[in-house]
Amino acid sequence: MMARGALLAVVTALALASPGAVGSAGARPPAPSGLEVEGGQEAWHRVNRFHLSWGLPDTGFSLPVSATDYLVRNASGTVIAEQRFGGPIERTDVQVPGPPGLYTAEVWLEDMVGGGPHAAVALRYDDSRPPPAAARQPDGWIGRADFPHLIRIEHPQGPLPVSGIRGYAVSVDRSPDGRPCESASSCSETETDLRGGIGDDSMPIAELPEGESHVHVVAVSGAGVSSAAVGDTVLRVDRTDPVSHLRGLPDGWTNRAVAVTAAAADSGSGMVGGGAFTAIRIDGGTPTVADGDSVSATVIGDGIHRIAHYAQDAAGNVNDGSTRNGVRNLAPAVATVGIDREPPEVTFITSRDPADPELIRAWVTDLLAGPSDARGSIGVRAAGSGDRFQPLPTEVLPNALRARWDSEAYPPGRYEFSATGYDAAGNSGVAAPIVLSNPLKTPTTLRIGFGGETFVWQNCSRSRGRRRCHREAVSGLESRPGSRIVPYGRGTLVSGLLTTASGSPVPGAPVRILELSGRGPGSTARVETVGTDSDGRFSIRLPAGPSREISADFDGSRTLTRSAATSLRLGVRAKVRMRVSAATARVGGRPVVFSGRVFSGPGAISADGRTLSLQFRLPGIPWTEFRTVRTDRRGRFRYAYRFSDDDSRGARFQFRAHVPAQGDWPYEPGSSGPVAVLGI
Repeated sequence: MMARGALLAVVTALALASPGAVGSAGARPPAPSGLEVEGGQEAWHRVNRFHLSWGLPDTGFSLPVSATDYLVRNASGTVIAEQRFGGPIERTDVQVPGPPGLYTAEVWLEDMVGGGPHAAVALRYDDSRPPPAAARQPDGWIGRADFPHLIRIEHPQGPLPVSGIRGYAVSVDRSPDGRPCESASSCSETETDLRGGIGDDSMPIAELPEGESHVHVVAVSGAGVSSAAVGDTVLRVDRTDPVSHLRGLPDGWTNRAVAVTAAAADSGSGMVGGGAFTAIRIDGGTPTVADGDSVSATVIGDGIHRIAHYAQDAAGNVNDGSTRNGVRNLAPAVATVGIDREPPEVTFITSRDPADPELIRAWVTDLLAGPSDARGSIGVRAAGSGDRFQPLPTEVLPNALRARWDSEAYPPGRYEFSATGYDAAGNSGVAAPIVLSNPLKTPTTLRIGFGGETFVWQNCSRSRGRRRCHREAVSGLESRPGSRIVPYGRGTLVSGLLTTASGSPVPGAPVRILELSGRGPGSTARVETVGTDSDGRFSIRLPAGPSREISADFDGSRTLTRSAATSLRLGVRAKVRMRVSAATARVGGRPVVFSGRVFSGPGAISADGRTLSLQFRLPGIPWTEFRTVRTDRRGRFRYAYRFSDDDSRGARFQFRAHVPAQGDWPYEPGSSGPVAVLGI
């Protein structure tokens, strides 16, 4: 690389040899072109960091740029910051280290000969906050005639920022803590509502809601910095009439005179002074008027009455329906009250409904208020007893009362009924009693038993000279009460008969069959409904399952009494299978293995298994237990037995597995088929 001195010598030589080239190769670099500050040099910045950018000019035959420099001067021209960068650059960030004010940044280029001319740009920095500003407080309340309302702003007092006052940011809302700008320290150009400087201090508001609104104001400096404190001014608006409410009005009809009070309220100017009053007008007559916020009156006499009530506030707003200054006021509020002192008329409907003999009905009539649709009762007691009537569940219908008497819950005899009806005003009337004889419904009898199946030949025909018939099963209808034991896995047929007490069949009636298995918390129930045929008979095939109690009941109907049959006991014999590993067993030799399984429905065998006994017998000797074993949770068992007695030689033993009765076992005792083993 050539030394600096040698390079200067070369440059000098070139200048002497070629005088025309001195203006290019021997000149210093020109000033940066287009130096500017981001945001413009006329804009004030609230942050002391500025972004500068410039262009590198065409240096022609000049030496390459070896460095770029900048400096910052304060308003008095003193250099307060400098920075040098190696090589040519076109942008940098400059930080002003001083207080708010006007600064100048200068940028120049250097080559190996020296520095070129400076380019300068103004830096305007101001982070100071302007004094607070606030809207002027209006005199008193703002009425509906005061809109649009003009907000006027008091100018900020005290020293102003060097950037001056750009304008004011204003917001109006319900909160005393609101702010006109999103940031607590600055406001954007769009957030500044008045941007004409410190003198642009008024703004119209077209509408405001009733009550208190808050005007929030901050002054905004030329740099966009807002006042530290937000000016808050309260505007109170009353644009509507006072509101009156009527107290003492009954809910619907009443059977007494009604004393009512109208109470008025006004959220704005109020109901005190200024000619404020409250009034009640009954049926269009002369109003009753009282100063202030309340007045009382009494409504007397049967019939429907109209009660109008209204009020005037201290500002003169009134809702009496009159016309003032060419403006029609709102009409007063109107309520109605009905007074009826006469009781209703109540009469029993004496004819009985053959399809529903337990239905008790009574008419209720009232000419003025009308029958109540919420109150009324029908009661019953033994005829001639003098006891208090027992209320029945009563349905209140338009103009009628209806109750259904559960006559099956009462013994046979004569019973007296009462009916009390009400009108809408609360007056009550009592019907003349009626007397009925119980039972009202036809008694029924239900029987069930275990049935069988018979087969009949049906649909016979002849074909090629031969008679052909179809064999069809018909459920046995002769019920046999008591109990029955069936093998495991087999269903059974239950049959029954539903008749009236006189023996007439009850056709098309639903009979509920209940199967209850087990006892206590582990018991299970299964319910199925079957209908009777035209002869009052029914049958149902119950599926396979554990031992269980079987019962049947009929819920009755509007004309028939309830009935239940005597329950049946269905026992299901336990099922167990066992096999042996060999048909012969050598005394003192290898044992024979008995294995098998106990069958059951889901959940019948617990996790620790089920107990069963292994038994044997010889001719002339009954079955005798020789070992108790326990199954696994799936009902499987296995036991190895060794023949050790010499007397066993030549004897042919029979073995079986026996499941005994157990408290929580839902099956009857059962045994496996015998297996034979010959001792040798």
